[in-house]
Amino acid sequence: MSQHNDPITRGAHHVGLTVPDLPATRSFFEETLGFEAVGEVPAYPAVFLSDGHGMITLWQAEDPASATAFDRHKNVGLHHLALTVGDQDALDSLHTRLTETPGVVIEFAPEPLGHGPTRHMMTAIPGGIRVEFIAPAKA
Repeated sequence: MSQHNDPITRGAHHVGLTVPDLPATRSFFEETLGFEAVGEVPAYPAVFLSDGHGMITLWQAEDPASATAFDRHKNVGLHHLALTVGDQDALDSLHTRLTETPGVVIEFAPEPLGHGPTRHMMTAIPGGIRVEFIAPAKA
């Protein structure tokens, strides 16, 4: 019997996030990041958003007031979502935009990722979910 080492999967189809305020989080992805709604289920309620490269599903928490926020030091689950931006200038421009976006907390401004030329920044978007933005080094 031979070992087969090729991956079975082909990348993420989508990431699903439960949020305390679906309209505010949807607005952030559409208006701040330029995502487009590709579907929704109002009765669920859920919205499906895409940047043309991947999809994010947002679900409304049933009772946001009693929901438990994720603690990256204590909980098992999504530590953060990392999204790629086009280049270093796009990362810097996004950083400026996010400093002016209500409900966004900048954990750290653009800085080198490790010791290489790739740069990244970490934020908490409206609703508190941590999102990292990464500008890969030019090839």
